[in-house]
Amino acid sequence: MSLPHGTSPDDLSDEFFGALDAQSLAHPESVKWQQYGEGVIPMWIADMDFPVAPPILRALEDRLTHPLGYPTTDTRLITGLQAKWKGQGLDEVPADGIHFTPSVVPALYAGIHGLTDPGDRVVTMTPIYHPFHLAIQELGREVAAARLREGEARWEIDWDALEQAAQGAKLLMLCHPHNPCGRVWDAEELRRLRDLVLAHDLRVISDELHADLSFTGGPFESFAADPRVRDRTLTVTGPCKAFNTAGLGIGVMFTHDPELLAQVRRRVTGLGGHPSALSFVMWRAALEEGQPWLSGAVEYLRGNRDFLVSFLRERLPWVRLTVPEATYLAWLDLRGHPEAGRIQDFLLEEARVAVHNGPTFAPDQQGAEYQGFVRLNFATSRALLTEALERLARALETRRG
Repeated sequence: MSLPHGTSPDDLSDEFFGALDAQSLAHPESVKWQQYGEGVIPMWIADMDFPVAPPILRALEDRLTHPLGYPTTDTRLITGLQAKWKGQGLDEVPADGIHFTPSVVPALYAGIHGLTDPGDRVVTMTPIYHPFHLAIQELGREVAAARLREGEARWEIDWDALEQAAQGAKLLMLCHPHNPCGRVWDAEELRRLRDLVLAHDLRVISDELHADLSFTGGPFESFAADPRVRDRTLTVTGPCKAFNTAGLGIGVMFTHDPELLAQVRRRVTGLGGHPSALSFVMWRAALEEGQPWLSGAVEYLRGNRDFLVSFLRERLPWVRLTVPEATYLAWLDLRGHPEAGRIQDFLLEEARVAVHNGPTFAPDQQGAEYQGFVRLNFATSRALLTEALERLARALETRRG
């Protein structure tokens, strides 16, 4: 989608993010819009419906006027990332502590493979973005899953469960901000997490992919911002969530300890691949010129989040929802519905809305506990969000009686 006529690329209003057309979004290359067929509003996979930021489009168009051979090391991108990370409490990340990957998920797999051995216990907190527990299991490690506790206002760390899970473990896999619960771990939680890591001599993989999509109003604090844990932490991130560029795959894993990164790279030599020349150009343009677009997107997402919360409280007050502090993902508790045992299929059939099923976000032995939960992606226009919520309300209330 192009900018509306007469709109400056640097003047991104609600009309820009809200002017989405379902027919144009459902193009043949979109897995989000094609997976469940015509007439379904897709609110499952984690990408946004918003148009690409104009500075990224301009940079890509310019790059396409040159040959697409192997790219050089992008020193401007590295410098831009180092400056960005400094604002998250990560001073002086060394250039030899930075390694680009095809996307974040391969970095998760590489980190587990490089920092643990088959049979090792790996700690994570569930429910969790499913590549976490899948990577642990598929690489022959043991998932030590500490369940989060559903508080009145937000999901919280169960410190006793986490302490038990950490016994004899080698690695903590942290999702910060947390997917699917939308938590941004606060300063006290980060302090306690760091203390636990040190007490159990754990290495850490901190997935901070959603850091730019925070609604807290304050600066994001990276897990490795505390010097005590810097040299034992591998942080992974990328631009695809903030700038909706999953189709131009690129990620990065970085650390203050180059030897930690070297250990991972030695174990996965030849397996990781590299990002494309266009991916480097896209990320650099996003860092250097994309902030106005990102700020507009975050504000529009905040409005969508608030609309979603108000709608549910007014129309479906029995649905439990803790307000997301970050991400464009809402974790809804529909266990009170008669169709909770097949809620994903029910909503697809009766509401024609596709959502992600709760058990996906836990290893097999825990999956049944999250049956009746769904993850809903609200990164679309207000009009499409409204239509989806109206469909959900009609279907849920008709069957609930």
